Formats: sequence, C-alpha cells, structure tokens
Amino acid sequence: MVAPGHAEPMTTILSTGQVGLLGLPTDEASSFERGAAQGPAAARAALHSDSSNLMSELGIDLGESESFVDLGDLTLSGGAETRAEIEAGVAAQLEQGGQLISLGGDHSVAYPILRAYGPRHEGLTVIQIDAHPDLYDNFEGDRYSHACPFARVMEEGLVRRLIQVGIRTATAHQLEQAERFGVEIVPRATWTGIERLALEPPVYLSIDLDGFDPAFAPGVAHPEAGGLTSREGLDYVWRVPGLVGADVVELNPKQDPGGLTAGLAAKLIKELAGRMLSRRPER
Repeated sequence: MVAPGHAEPMTTILSTGQVGLLGLPTDEASSFERGAAQGPAAARAALHSDSSNLMSELGIDLGESESFVDLGDLTLSGGAETRAEIEAGVAAQLEQGGQLISLGGDHSVAYPILRAYGPRHEGLTVIQIDAHPDLYDNFEGDRYSHACPFARVMEEGLVRRLIQVGIRTATAHQLEQAERFGVEIVPRATWTGIERLALEPPVYLSIDLDGFDPAFAPGVAHPEAGGLTSREGLDYVWRVPGLVGADVVELNPKQDPGGLTAGLAAKLIKELAGRMLSRRPER
C-alpha cells in the first residue's frame, strides 16, 4: 500500500482475487463548482487517519490483507484524453481478474469506467446512489458533463439494468430520458429497501456522495436535503449480490467541514473492499 494520504502513479496490475483502490482526480466536467479533483487525496487521508482503523465491519482488515491494493492515482491529461485514459487504466486492472473501487473526481468518470466494465461483465446491473439522475443528453453544451454520464452509458448499451436510488432532483427532460432508456428511478420519497429491487449479479455500485443527506455528506458541490443516511447507503454495499466494482465520487474537500464527507468516503471504501474480499480467498 502507498503511504497514508499519498498516491504514487499506478504501476501495479491486479490479479484474480485482488481489489484495488484507484484515484481519478478530475473535475473539469463539473458544472457548478470545482474541487472534486482533490477528492481522492482527501478520502485517502481519512482512510488512513489515526481516528479509526482499516477494519471493515465484515471482518476484513485492509491493513493486513495483501488482496487490497492502493494503486494510486491515474495521471490524466484533460479533455477527451482523460476519458480514454480512465477507460484504458480501468480495463488494464480488470484484465487479469482484479476488481476496482474508483475514487472521483466528479461523476463524469462513471462513463469511461463502465466502458471498461460493461464488456467484461455480461448482464451488468448498475445501482447509482445519487441526488441527480445524470441523464441529460447534454448539459450547458457538454455531452460529457458530470450531469450526463448515464445517458452515454445507456446509449452505448454498456449495462443491462440501471437502477437509480435516492433521486430527488429529476427534471422533465431527465424523466423522459429515463423512460427512453428504461432506467429504474427509485425516488428517495418511496425508498423501501434493497430487497425490493430483485437484483441479479453481477452488480456495480456508483456512489455519488450527494446521494446522502447533507447531514452526513456536506462536502459536495450540489448538496440536496432529504438524502440517504450513511447506514442506508451501507445497506446497499453489504447486501448487493455479486458486487464486482464501485466508484465513490463528488467528494469536494473545499466544502467539507471537519472532514465529515471524507470520513464517509473512507467508510464506504472499507466496506466496499470488505464486501468484495469476503467472497475471495486471502492471497
């Protein structure tokens, strides 16, 4: 593992049974406020803080497990090259059977991540925890905005099923997009628990931290009251079948009093890794 709070460039390639943590420090597709590019560093600092430890609630000690590897951050060039670099970097880690927890960055990273995941996991279901559907055809003239990634994902048929949980800002256009693509939106007001989703593996979790209520995650660019509690979000992590990967995105340290949101991101990392490693033998 890399030193706490520090990220060396990616040099290791994961093998079967390993779970990697990969930083994607980009926020150029953010529509309102920059700062998410510093998210990976803030999440790592919280993960390694002496205020807690690296033990997941499922009994996996990430500090002792050789199957959990911090891959550092991808070096990203900007623009279309960034999307290509993310897709290639993620694909390289999946090629030998590894799985990833990707750290944004803004939510635009989900599109190139799923371009790598989709062809390698037939019948993939994505659960998106988010305040926003991110289904705009384009936003402010940008088809690759962080408000658009799942429109691109569905256009290309990268996943079999997209389920959006915690949505509470869907516009008329995005609802039309959801109907067009067959997206299943679970509004926060009608959330009844994961067991109602009839999930089948493989499953990928895309976690936008603004899906949580600002009481738990104030450090985002677009806070929206009425979101999930941290325990409700963890319920998805622990109970999804066949979890093959995840991203945790939109942490904005500039808006994070006391590092509260970074702490939630670190907790999600621990439980995501514990969930994926609990199905695999230690190496």
